[in-house]
Amino acid sequence: MTKFTFSPSHAHDAPLTLAPMTSKVNQALAQWASGIVLSLGLGLLGAANAQAPLKARPADYIVAVVNSEPITNNEVQSLKTRMEKQTPPGVQLPEAKVLMQQALDQLIIEKAQLQVARENGIRIDDLEVDQTELTIARQNQLSKEELYKRLGQDGLTVATFREQVRTQITINRLREREVENRARVSDTDVEKFIQTQQSNKLTTSAQVDLNLGMILIAVPENSTDQEIANRQAKALEVSQRAKRGENFATLASTFSEAADKGANGGEMGLRPADRYPALFTEGVQALTKGDISEPLRSGAGFHILKVLEKKQSDLSGLNIIQTRARHILLRLGNDLNENTARNRLMTYKQRIQSGTDFAELARQFSQDGSASAGGDLGWASPGQFVPEFEEVMSRLRPGQVSDPLVSRFGVHLIQVMERREVPVTVREQREMVRNQLREKKMEELYTTWVEELRGRAYVELREPPQ
Repeated sequence: MTKFTFSPSHAHDAPLTLAPMTSKVNQALAQWASGIVLSLGLGLLGAANAQAPLKARPADYIVAVVNSEPITNNEVQSLKTRMEKQTPPGVQLPEAKVLMQQALDQLIIEKAQLQVARENGIRIDDLEVDQTELTIARQNQLSKEELYKRLGQDGLTVATFREQVRTQITINRLREREVENRARVSDTDVEKFIQTQQSNKLTTSAQVDLNLGMILIAVPENSTDQEIANRQAKALEVSQRAKRGENFATLASTFSEAADKGANGGEMGLRPADRYPALFTEGVQALTKGDISEPLRSGAGFHILKVLEKKQSDLSGLNIIQTRARHILLRLGNDLNENTARNRLMTYKQRIQSGTDFAELARQFSQDGSASAGGDLGWASPGQFVPEFEEVMSRLRPGQVSDPLVSRFGVHLIQVMERREVPVTVREQREMVRNQLREKKMEELYTTWVEELRGRAYVELREPPQ
């Protein structure tokens, strides 16, 4: 996703409101963008500069062809280096050969997606790249010039970086078209879910929340009985190794053949149990935290699950924490650059700390619709503001004033006034159910779509030159 969807929620037209993004595929680009400069600091995108400048670079060669388009050894090596840098601390990397295969598989999927995007007429113009580039800089609290400087320090040219941005936008746009638009949830779906939950309350007043780790040993279509037996034996071996105490995350990054190749140690995230496939919830029903399942067979292959977290969540009396904050916004333009705006807001902060009323300064200087109300943004629920604003706001104590921060709207000074815990309304609960069902459906559709895309692609693997 390249453009965030905004919808006003305050009568005073606060420009910060962001419609909640329930889709993981929609969040992917935002997460990629917000972390990319930190990644540069770790060398994730500077793999081309990993070798000493005077060291001879080996000749490149083609390792695979995807529908007539080549993937080179240098591409695989660069991605492998980034994957090594992205591995969480404490997680042992798989063997170099395994990691190379994972990198190659990922590039094959990426190449296939870009080809389908072109066939569907998806084109990303320079303006969209410019806008995303600016968003990346601001989310990392950098100017565009500082971003370029960081790129250069890590051996990445601006042209290469922009091409990576264009690729990410293209793939995300394709996912939106192929997956998100098909994940529709009707009012009937919502009603059935609520009725099921109410029926379950007759036997239990709580719902189980699960965080599972998964290793998939895939079984290709049209596999012979012997091939299936071999895959099952491999899954059983991995399961036994996990039960004997081997690090599950390391096993996942080494053996998992899921779409994410065991990223994050195979962890799928804490969610209500009914958002997992029934096969999974039934397979871990009798297990407790830390337990490993036997291999579970599905249409995709054999799944080994680890219960990372399992807890009861009360379905009644659901509450959320709301925040009431106010801000001063200075918009950037030809007559006001970022550094000047930061310095001016720091002066305002010092005046506030010396006793000047925040609201009075907001009325005088804020370039926002909330200025007449002293910058008051009203009560806001989680997810209501853009991420860069909400992240800073969530860390503030009532009465505390932030340092200046940059968003896509300009430079802000924030003060949290108070917080409260409020029950979720019936309408909000129904919307939460709808988003929950939609996200589950998108996860299922995306997994199926990736498998189908990979299956349709003609892939020729080539041996390295002798």
